[in-house]
Amino acid sequence: MSHKSKPSPDSQRYAARGVSASKDEVHAAVDKLDRGIFPGAFCKITPDYLTGNVSQGVVTHSDGSGTKALLAYLWWKETGDAKVFRGIAQDSIIMNIDDLLCVGVTSGVILSSTINRNAKNIPGEILAQLIEGTEEVLAMLREQGFGIQSGGGETADVGDLTQTLTVDSTATAIIPRHSVVDASRIVSGLAIVGISSSGQSKYESQKNSGIGSNGLTSARHELLSKYYAEKYPETYDHAMPEDLAYCGPHRLDSPLPKSNMTVGQALLSPTRTYAPFVIRLLKEFSPDVIKGIIHCSGGGLVKCRRFGTGVHFIKDNLFTAPPVFTEIARVSRTPEKEMHQVYNMGHRLEIYITPEHANEVISLARTLGLDAQIIGKTEASTLPQQANHVTILKGKQTLVYT
Repeated sequence: MSHKSKPSPDSQRYAARGVSASKDEVHAAVDKLDRGIFPGAFCKITPDYLTGNVSQGVVTHSDGSGTKALLAYLWWKETGDAKVFRGIAQDSIIMNIDDLLCVGVTSGVILSSTINRNAKNIPGEILAQLIEGTEEVLAMLREQGFGIQSGGGETADVGDLTQTLTVDSTATAIIPRHSVVDASRIVSGLAIVGISSSGQSKYESQKNSGIGSNGLTSARHELLSKYYAEKYPETYDHAMPEDLAYCGPHRLDSPLPKSNMTVGQALLSPTRTYAPFVIRLLKEFSPDVIKGIIHCSGGGLVKCRRFGTGVHFIKDNLFTAPPVFTEIARVSRTPEKEMHQVYNMGHRLEIYITPEHANEVISLARTLGLDAQIIGKTEASTLPQQANHVTILKGKQTLVYT
């Protein structure tokens, strides 16, 4: 299907690629499990079984670069530049670290990495870049004041499971219970401060497109052309309808409209970490003042709905969406409602705080070159049983998520 064709219904289109915008079935399974000693926190925190210290908790978090690794594979095959995989190492690490930040973890982190590869397609030079890139990112985090060390990892040759590779990480930390940022404290009457996902902060060496590491299955297929399906059939699931595989108008070196990046550069932009900002935030404000920190990863701008009790999240002053998101929407005709549930749309971190402190948070972010603004507020839920819900007001559109 060309990018001009009428798309199938959004839920069917996304699901046909083997992904879920809402992850409802995942949450249905996970929500039945024990949720730890802070049931409403962003990450599960368990008792400290490692040392037996009752004043501490343990956080273990697993995530990865997802299908962004396939974009790096395409870039490498087209250009021969294996250094692109250093950015994938960053994606895998930061998707863990920035979740840990949301419960207040800023030190004492041990990271383990797992690379699953098909050795026929992924040679040693790529492994070297991933391993070296991991050490480079960990050193960068330490320089910024985030305490983290490598705990080793695993490289598995699993050709039956993958045609290319997956890059995942697990991070573990011990945290004093008194310093936990507990998102269960998100209530009505708060300001929501959004921290931009795009641009170039003072601690980054290059401009960031804002894409992060969520929604890349959809983004890859919607933006890139059939050329990649035909030349690199190992990079997609042939069980999906052929008209949904690489159905866009672009190549990796195509200019991204309204941007000084190419499409490939935008899609491969390494995931920004908010660690330098959150470290300073937690020094400036106590966990009692910061009611919640939400990393808008899986679930996009609707992720917040899972935290707090009896809350209506109203987001009525969003950032202008960066060019990579507007182009995905344009070529795919993805409805705005789905775009905001899949992608961060311009901010990947939300700070929930009393309104009188909001401008201080914004100023703190800007000292690091991070754009920030009040993007909304919380009010009391208007739904039966006071269920959490989200309303996004954008132009003349009202997007409702219940």
